[in-house]
Amino acid sequence: MKKIIKKISLLLLILVFIQCGEDGTVGLIEYGDLTGKVVKKDGFIPLENVKITLSPTNNTVFTDAEGNFKFERVEVQEYSVQATKEGYLDKFEGATVSVEAVVNVVLEMEISTALNKPPTKPELLTPNDGIVDLPNEVELTWESTDPEEDELTYVIEIRNDFNNDVTRITDIKEKKHQLSDLKYGAKYFWSVEVTDGINTEVISSIRSFTIKSDPGNRYFYVKNEGGNNVIYSSSFNDANNEVSNTVQLTNSNLNSWRPRRNNITNLIAFLRIDNNEAHIYTMKTNGNDIQKVTSTIPVAGFNLNEMDFSWSPDGSKLLYSNFGKLYSINKDGSGLQSIYETTDGSLISECDWSSDGTKIAIKTNNANGYNGAILIIDTDGNVLDTVISGVIGAMGGINLSASGNKLLFARDISNHQATNYRQLDTRLFIYNFTDMSFIDASSSEKVSGTNDLDPRFSPNEADLIFVNTSNDGISQKNIMRTNLSGNIERTIVFANAIMPDWE
Repeated sequence: MKKIIKKISLLLLILVFIQCGEDGTVGLIEYGDLTGKVVKKDGFIPLENVKITLSPTNNTVFTDAEGNFKFERVEVQEYSVQATKEGYLDKFEGATVSVEAVVNVVLEMEISTALNKPPTKPELLTPNDGIVDLPNEVELTWESTDPEEDELTYVIEIRNDFNNDVTRITDIKEKKHQLSDLKYGAKYFWSVEVTDGINTEVISSIRSFTIKSDPGNRYFYVKNEGGNNVIYSSSFNDANNEVSNTVQLTNSNLNSWRPRRNNITNLIAFLRIDNNEAHIYTMKTNGNDIQKVTSTIPVAGFNLNEMDFSWSPDGSKLLYSNFGKLYSINKDGSGLQSIYETTDGSLISECDWSSDGTKIAIKTNNANGYNGAILIIDTDGNVLDTVISGVIGAMGGINLSASGNKLLFARDISNHQATNYRQLDTRLFIYNFTDMSFIDASSSEKVSGTNDLDPRFSPNEADLIFVNTSNDGISQKNIMRTNLSGNIERTIVFANAIMPDWE
């Protein structure tokens, strides 16, 4: 009987196990499947190769290319599902595995920088907002910090009040930046953007500053660029022979030459081609406010590059020539008046008005530039004196001293004449009205085979400024400086430059 009972019990136990295998349970333990998908929280883009850990079993799988994962035959109970991937914040989700249903979870992962805080709004420090009369080199400074001490990168945006240009200076690592070659008289507006490479850029408020109107330069000259003459101004340090604060005053696309400054009006007059004619224009010392003076009668004569005009002492008028006639005109273009006309058919190429306003020096020549003469006339056109006449070779560059007692000019003593107006040995001379004597101001310091051209007195009449170049007619021209006697070593003031003016 006992044997029969044992056999029946064993049979019942086997039946129980078979039944459990058929319905997913083993004894009292039940099993199910857990599936899921991992995506980016921003945009719900599937994430591949994410490590999925199931706790408390610590079973691990990785997501496929579609972001899917699956745990098969896990015990029915509550689990914590952890998603881990480099560059993302760990994500946890709870899940209850049931034998009666498919359990599916979706884990949305955030980039690990999602909790990163942005840098502070840049505080613009210098220059002060609205400040005026700054030099044309300005240092911008600002302050910004980052809560996580991330590396910060800055962008400066600059606008102005004279055109529509927007300048962006990028990839700045320091909290300062030096601006140079700013336009005189211009107002600038600036702001700063900062980024930590994680968050959206943070933009500062906008501040402004204005550059002083007058560069304060006393030297004016011309450079040839791309076939056009371009006017510049600069300062020059006598102590170390150093050029500084160079400012381009005229557009490189226009032909502008022969700058002449008047200290009373603080204007620069110059020549410019307009409709195939040479006319006088004026501009401020910063190159702004260009005004055309002449209109009906242009500047004309032997050679436009050799011609010169003059301010009246008070800056109210300008003197210029048109072939054999000398005219005066108000600086606003009104009041055109004929002053003098040659009687022998010669042309007037240059003129200079004395600082006391009583006399005018004019240089005349024939149609080829030769047979030159320098005359002194009064404002009524009466000839007061003839400084020199019948000069065979080239001559020019006349300039009266501030005292009116001396006249400076250049003359080719070789008496060479050529259709291309080539000069072989042009030297500087000073005529003294008191004793009617001539001094060779080029002296022995002038290098043989060179020409001294376009001379001007220094403002204190202690020195001369002029152009020196080889007499081959094609070599570089340099603006140089010497004393009135020409017996000291010459100094190059501006290389590759012509037509100096020193006021």
